[in-house]
Amino acid sequence: MREKDARSLKEALESVLGTDVFSVDDAVDMAESTEFDVIFAKGEIMGLVYEGKPFLTIRGLLEYKPPKRFVTVDMGAVPYVTNGADVMGPGIVEVDPEISEGDMVWIRDAKNKVPLAVGVSLRSAEGLSSKEKGKAVKTIHSVGDKLWKTGE
Repeated sequence: MREKDARSLKEALESVLGTDVFSVDDAVDMAESTEFDVIFAKGEIMGLVYEGKPFLTIRGLLEYKPPKRFVTVDMGAVPYVTNGADVMGPGIVEVDPEISEGDMVWIRDAKNKVPLAVGVSLRSAEGLSSKEKGKAVKTIHSVGDKLWKTGE
């Protein structure tokens, strides 16, 4: 990947997540996958591009610890989310107030605040906080899926 493209990708990720990510001096590359494109940095898959929107993978979230775009679920939801289930409204206990419908988000557990999955918010922050029944976040990557296992 050209340095200019890597810098643009880095800046997009940093503005969305509010944290520094990989350096453009790291070898940054992109590869196509069936569901989304993946971003390699430091020799590992650290990010993905879903429907034109760049975001970090779970490994990237663990590495860079972003303070934004999180949805926190209660501990009862953890086993389902880690198996790739979508996040349901009643299981949400906290959200980043800046989330808009259609935003890429990361899902974390209430106790340890560690990333469990990455998905697309189907509601705004206000809608997520309302605990209304039904799907709230469509999961696209979770702990234990093929993408996670690629880095093991």
